[in-house]
Order: sequence, then structure tokens, then C-alpha cells
Amino acid sequence: MNSIPAFDLHQQYEQLRSELDAAIARALNSGTYILGKEVAAFETEFAQYCGTSFAVGVASGTDALSLALMACEIAAGDEVIAPSHTAVATIAAIERTEASPILVDIDPARYTMDPEKIAQAVTPKTKAIIPVHLYGCPAEMQPILNLAKEKGIFVIEDAAQAHGALWNKRKAGSLGDIAAFSFYPTKNLGAFGDGGAVLTNNPKLAERVRLLHQYGWKERYISSIKGMNSRLDEMQAAILRVKLKHLDKWNQRRRQIADMYRKSLSSAPVQLPPHPLDVEPVYHQFVIRHPNRDSLRAALQALGIHTLVHYPIPVHLQPGYANLGLRRGSLPHSEQAAREILSLPIYPELTDEQVQKVASAICSLA
Repeated sequence: MNSIPAFDLHQQYEQLRSELDAAIARALNSGTYILGKEVAAFETEFAQYCGTSFAVGVASGTDALSLALMACEIAAGDEVIAPSHTAVATIAAIERTEASPILVDIDPARYTMDPEKIAQAVTPKTKAIIPVHLYGCPAEMQPILNLAKEKGIFVIEDAAQAHGALWNKRKAGSLGDIAAFSFYPTKNLGAFGDGGAVLTNNPKLAERVRLLHQYGWKERYISSIKGMNSRLDEMQAAILRVKLKHLDKWNQRRRQIADMYRKSLSSAPVQLPPHPLDVEPVYHQFVIRHPNRDSLRAALQALGIHTLVHYPIPVHLQPGYANLGLRRGSLPHSEQAAREILSLPIYPELTDEQVQKVASAICSLA
């Protein structure tokens, strides 16, 4: 069997080589490499795509989340509720603001924050909730939005894995007060390096992000507030403008691959990923569960099928976050998911034959 990688970024470049090379040349020939026409155009186009009034390009997804928190004036002494079953970047962004991350368990049927656990975690210090649209499946937003409105709490979407995903026919990134996206190369919409964006419908929050992401400047060299340097560069914006035109087609192919996996694995002794009725996922990852995940993964690796684990250790059990005071067993659904989840190859260039080979191998091994 030929090797099947977990992802293959080169194939996408080859398919778009002429478009991407032209966009890169356009950016180089412009002579403006920071906050020029490409960034401005991408911000407009991405905001329109997601259904928001404003988008601000920034240097990374982690910066996007940090800036969203800062725009909401989250600071030391505040609490921010987030899931433990997420990329550690979510929690790192909270800690950059010196706020306290309050980690809660997931709904095991959905892998996103359990709204009941969120409600139990709210205190007078709670200033924000960060629902993470993990694996490209939006969180259960209605109870979160209702709770936030009742308590006067910001909802900051971590949409780093959900470009184009829908909740109740609305795009991820347009659901809360403000949202953060990542354009890390492996994302559904990926740059050729780091990049991110902050989206909102709130003009005051958008203005604060614009100030914060470039030293607090309203005019050059004059800082009206304290800020930082986090800018999406012209080259990456030009690349993202090309790829954005193809995003819906790529997401549809991911859904086709997911459907093939579901059908082929329907009788296999593995748990398939959720597809709640209120969402249209974009399958950034196709995650199955198996009680002997590590053995299954090793057996697949021996057959040349490469898989990943998103994520092997919940944040609350990672050494760097021992200060949060959550012990093993405190968030049982997150901990069990981390022991059992396995991300199968899924990207638009994956062929039907490759999908069937992966599924057949799992059926024979599991």
C-alpha cells in the first residue's frame, strides 16, 4: 500500500500554482509589504464571507484570540471560561491577558463545551466564554448565547478550525461578540506561514483591535493606548485571497470524504464523529474513537496510513498548567476523549481510493 499522509499541503499548491504565483508576484511588485492593498482587500472579502461587518488581519490565530480578549478589556482578576479539550493555544491566549482560565468539560457527544458545565462555572469574576468550534463543528451556541446575554458576559469564538462552518445557517465567526481565526497552513483556509484574523460586528471592538494590533496607533508613532505588533503581512494576504475563492469547494469535498468514512466505518467498532442537526461541519478533522487508540494507530502506521491525535493531553493535565489546580479525573469526558480520539487523513486532495483504503484498514484492524 502506498503511504497515505495525514495531510498533504504540496498537492494544494500544485493545483493552484499559477494563481498563487501570480498573487505572490503581485504582492512583491507592489513594493508595499505591510498593511497594504492585499491585507485591506482580504479583510473585506473574509468579513463578507463570514457575514460580519469587520475583519482585522493579524499575525497568528493565537494573537487573534489574545487581541479579541484584549479588545473586550479582559485583564488580571477576570475569569474566562474555556474547554480543556482544545489546542493549548486557546488557553495560552487567555493567560497572555493575565486573566484566569476556568476550564470546563466537554459534551462527549459533541466534543465542544458542555453548556451546563459553563453555567456552573460562572462567577461574578467571569467576563468571557470562549466556545471552541473544535474539528470544524460549531459548539452548541444557543445556551451559551442565552447565558452570556443574561450575565453580561462576552462570547469570544475560537473559530480556528471552523472556516465556513455553519450553525443554524450562520457562519462560524459571526455568532458571538467577536471571533478569532487561524490561517496556519493546515487549516481549511491556510496561509504559507502564520496568520490570523479577528472578526466582529461591533465597531468599537473592531476599532480597539485595529489599535491594539499596531502599537495603539491612530496616527503613526502616536500610541493612543498600549498595543502590540501583530500584523498579517501582504504576502500571506495575497495567498489567502486566492485560497478563499476555493474554500467552499474544498469544504464540500471534506464533507464528501466524511460521508464516505461514515458509510465505510458504519459497522466498525469505532465511534464516529458527531453531526448535530443544528450545524453544517467543515471537518477540519475527522475524529474517530477507539478504546485501544494507540494500538490501532500503530497498526495503521505500519500499513503506511498516517494519523494524528487532536489532542493527546487535556490542557488541565499538562505540566505547564498544573497551576490551574485541576487533578486527573476532574474533567472525565475530556480525559477519556484524549485517550481514545484518532484523527484520520482528511483534506480535499485525498482520493476516494485512499479514503477506502483507510476505512478498509480500520475495519480489518479494529
